[in-house]
Amino acid sequence: MLQCLRFDRRAQQMPTARRAAPVDGMFLADWHDTEDTRLKECGMPMITIEAEPAPLHVDLAYAALIIIDMQRDFLEPGGFGAALGNDVSRLKAAVEPCRNALAACRRRGVAVIHTREGHRADLSDAPRHKVERGDPSLRIGAPGPMGRILVRGEPGHDIIPELYPISGEPVIDKPGKGAFYQTDLDLVLRNLRIDTLFVCGVTTEVCVNTTVREANDRGYRCIVLSDCCASYFPEFHDMGLKMVKAQGGIFGSVASSQALLEGMELAAAA
Repeated sequence: MLQCLRFDRRAQQMPTARRAAPVDGMFLADWHDTEDTRLKECGMPMITIEAEPAPLHVDLAYAALIIIDMQRDFLEPGGFGAALGNDVSRLKAAVEPCRNALAACRRRGVAVIHTREGHRADLSDAPRHKVERGDPSLRIGAPGPMGRILVRGEPGHDIIPELYPISGEPVIDKPGKGAFYQTDLDLVLRNLRIDTLFVCGVTTEVCVNTTVREANDRGYRCIVLSDCCASYFPEFHDMGLKMVKAQGGIFGSVASSQALLEGMELAAAA
C-alpha cells in the first residue's frame, strides 16, 4: 500500500523521510503523479458540488477555503461598518455557515486562508479619498470603542472569535478591497498548488466580489458559498451573487455551504 504523504499545510513541511525540493521557500509533496490512490488514503477526495450555473467536480487537494474580512470592525457595533451608518447585525447571518464550512475544511485538511482589511498605524498605505469617507470623528484611524478604526493591530481589526485562525492558517493583511492587491496571496496559493477557491466573507458586493474578480483574472476557479457571505444591503448581496454566476459563470460559481458539506460527506462514504 502506498504511504500517505499528503503535504501538511499547517506544519508547512513533508514527513522527514520524503521531502521534496523547496519551491519559493515551501516544501511541496512529490506524490502528484499517483494522486488518485493517495488522496483517498489521506481523506482528500474528488467531490461533486451542486452549484450554479452547473455542478462542479473539485479536487480537495488543490482547493482552499478563503474567508474574507470577518473582522470585528465590520461585524460588531462600534467598528468601521457601524461608523458608516450600517446595520452590522445583518452580517451575522454568515457567521454560522462560515463556521460549519471552516470546521469541515479543517477536518478534511483543506487549506484555509483568512484575510483582514486594514492599514498601517501612520495610514501611509491608505488613500486620502478612502480616509476622508464619512464623519471625521469616525473615519479610518480615528479612535473608537475597539481601538483605532481599521488599523492593523487594533482589537477591531482582528477576526471575530467564532472564526479565529488556528496555527498554520495564513492571514493575509490587505490595504484594499481585493485580497490580491498589494498582498502575497497569489504566491501563497501557488506554493500550495491551489487552483480552486471556496470564497466566504463580507461584504458580498465589495470585498468578496473584488477578490473573486481578481482571482478569476489570475486563473483561479472560484466557488462563492452564498450563505457564507453577507452584506449590509440584502439586495446588494443578491446582485453580487448573480454577477458572479451570470453568463455561464463569468467570474465563477455559486453554491451553498450545505452543498459543499454534502459533497464532502458523499465522497467520504463512497
